[in-house]
Amino acid sequence: MSAHPRYDTAALLAIMARLRDREHGCPWDVQQDFDSIARHTLEEAYEVVDAIERRDFDGLCDELGDLLLQVVFHARMAEEAGLFAYGDVVQAIGEKLVRRHPHVFGDARYASVEEQTRAWEAIKAEERRARGAPEPVSVLDGVSRGHSEWRRALKLQELVATVGFDWPGPGPVLDKLDEEMAELRAEFGSDGSLPADTARVEDELGDMLFVAVNLARHARIDPARALRHANAKFERRFRAMERMARARGLDLAALPLADQDALWDAAKADERAAAE
Repeated sequence: MSAHPRYDTAALLAIMARLRDREHGCPWDVQQDFDSIARHTLEEAYEVVDAIERRDFDGLCDELGDLLLQVVFHARMAEEAGLFAYGDVVQAIGEKLVRRHPHVFGDARYASVEEQTRAWEAIKAEERRARGAPEPVSVLDGVSRGHSEWRRALKLQELVATVGFDWPGPGPVLDKLDEEMAELRAEFGSDGSLPADTARVEDELGDMLFVAVNLARHARIDPARALRHANAKFERRFRAMERMARARGLDLAALPLADQDALWDAAKADERAAAE
């Protein structure tokens, strides 16, 4: 049996061109456009992150290939439209990396990470001017609306911090989080019931989440990663509850909340014991 052929970038580009061939390609690939592929690009990026966090490095190799396919796919569609080609993408990112790291590829020197961050933003501003983009009227003008809201909140806070609008440390942020929680609690009835108009609840909940992102930033924690870990922990413990219920011949959905809570506590206890 012959070994699998070794593929390089040129071969990958040729495969993509064949898949997009109107006569001999794959019907699904042919009918795709930028909009239809965009969601797959985002999904593949999350799959890469998931493989990293699970330390599945065999899987990471595969997931990075899937993400690379997204770049090749978009570049091929752009080339067909006469916009740009894959080589232009590589050239652009190469130039950008060198341009934005003058302390590595040039003679610039920065005294701190904060100074480097300010210089990075200044270089980006100069790039916008070189493209003829309108002069920004706010330090926040460069924040993309394509980010997840978690990432967008973090970016907004990072940018205003470059002009000194920032808490001095996590202590005041914790105090602010307590304040926002109190304001959120005040929107509910004395018995914890939901008010008829939830607009205020939404507003106060948003404030609390925004401050929580700020707290994560001061703690040097990625809030999206923290939430992913919380999701994974919840899923792991709930699946353990389901296994316990099945092992005891119980229907989890038919159990009263108190009994479900007991299973939850048992799942947590088992997890802690296994970690010791």
